[in-house]
Amino acid sequence: MGVEGAMTPVHLYFVSRICKDAAGAAGNIFAIGLFVSPIPTFKRIVRNKSTEHFSGLPYIYALLNCLICMWYGSPFVSDDNLLVMTVNSAGAVFQFVYIILFITFADRANKVRMTGFLLAIIGAFAVSVAGSLQIPEPALRRITVGSLSGASLISMFASPLFAINLVIRTKSVEFMPFYLSLSTFLMSTSFLLYGLFNDDVFIYVPNGIGTVLGITQLVLYFYFKRRPKDKLKEPLVEPIA
Repeated sequence: MGVEGAMTPVHLYFVSRICKDAAGAAGNIFAIGLFVSPIPTFKRIVRNKSTEHFSGLPYIYALLNCLICMWYGSPFVSDDNLLVMTVNSAGAVFQFVYIILFITFADRANKVRMTGFLLAIIGAFAVSVAGSLQIPEPALRRITVGSLSGASLISMFASPLFAINLVIRTKSVEFMPFYLSLSTFLMSTSFLLYGLFNDDVFIYVPNGIGTVLGITQLVLYFYFKRRPKDKLKEPLVEPIA
């Protein structure tokens, strides 16, 4: 009997489950690389007891994204996305700690503003959870929350477009750290495969976009990294509107 005859639908199902779990586990590991990347920034903030000119908004937005995706991966919404829930639960904890540290060392105006944003995020997430639980049909609930999750992921993955534009304009990779770009690419690719093996459009579409953007960042990094510095036609630091 050939290989085709030996691979029954049951065998294929278990192979796809194993591949899905492997891809999800890899995505969790690579995501940790992204979650810990702000640690040097916060070491500086704690050491100087000041947030200086750093912005806390990226952590606010990342917290909202993690909470929405965590809810989508929970058994209340989808019963086959446990690894999505675990990675975003970890991400939410990291972002919450970063936000608390930022509020602690920010000036009075930023303390008030960041605290307001944090309370708004928590309130919006609570409303989303309560509202989705009012949807009696599980399939419709999954589509509703999945659409929110997918939109949030797509907008998050689109944020590197600013860095890509800056690299092209300045012809310098100074503002696009290699390991951050690599971690983004590896995490996106892992969850792209996870979504494909799980046949989950709300995961493989946004992570497919993230994979393409990750490849673009890496290509630009290696292209401009090889360019001699004396060929730069623009200063590395210029006014940005």
